[in-house]
Amino acid sequence: MTAGAVPFPPRRLGRTELWVPEICFGGGALSNMPAAFGYEVPEERARETVRAVLRSPVGFLDTAAGYGDGRGERIIGEALAEIGGPPPGFVLATKVDRDPATGDYSGAQVRRSLEGSLERLGVDRVPLLYLHDPEHISFEEAMAPGGPVEELSRLRDEGLARYLGVAGGPVDLMGRYVATGAFDVLLTHNRWTLLDRSAGRLIDDAHAAGVGVVNAAPFGGGVLAKGPEAHARYAYAEAGPVVLDRARRIAAACAAHGVPLPAAAVRFSTRDPRIASTVLGVTRPERVAETLELSRWSIPEELWPTLEPLAAPAEYWQR
Repeated sequence: MTAGAVPFPPRRLGRTELWVPEICFGGGALSNMPAAFGYEVPEERARETVRAVLRSPVGFLDTAAGYGDGRGERIIGEALAEIGGPPPGFVLATKVDRDPATGDYSGAQVRRSLEGSLERLGVDRVPLLYLHDPEHISFEEAMAPGGPVEELSRLRDEGLARYLGVAGGPVDLMGRYVATGAFDVLLTHNRWTLLDRSAGRLIDDAHAAGVGVVNAAPFGGGVLAKGPEAHARYAYAEAGPVVLDRARRIAAACAAHGVPLPAAAVRFSTRDPRIASTVLGVTRPERVAETLELSRWSIPEELWPTLEPLAAPAEYWQR
């Protein structure tokens, strides 16, 4: 199967006018962040991977200013320049980040962050701009006059971003941001997977409010892609024995039904009608076509009720 052979009917991203495929390729791991992902990604391999993404039918690519201190955006920008910029209808999403040296997450820093992103990506605007990991400051600081959320709105009003999103981890905090009505899109990660269901209510609330839901890291950082024996990490940290035991049980159940573990992990997210798109990281060019094949794997319906009770107990969820 070739990447170009896989059709992806578009889905509307919440109340926005953006239509996106059920798969979004993520630029985190290819930005070379071994502390988070547990492995190195050489720059030329990352560049070839982005080229493969751009040749695929997936017109949705996610990155962030903070991925590899801008390396991810730079590589994406170089690959886009080779084809004359983003193709029509292509959704390029990035995220503003705090200053990695000082921790500054002021409104002024948000503007600086986007300006740097636009330069690295080689574009003058983006369809979707997220506030990234706002858990690093208080909700009150983020929402204060002149703060990052207000500055994001200014950037949108200036035409530098078409839609605004919030991307982060802690589900209760993300719920507070969704409830403000300031954001068009929610990106949640590592919290709606075969192992961890902590974002269930958050996704419900966002979907009901017309906020587009993007679910990232359905592999949990790798354990649900490579298996617990090969990659004993969940959500960018060493996984505990209970989580690893549940991952083994999930893998065994998938094997008993003739389904690859990563195919079940992807389809768990893409089959959910509340979720517009699922972000999947790739770090090798050949993984692009392989990932698309996994996303189309035929899963026996009886597997899903088998997997449901195998998720980790709630006390082990990320929250």
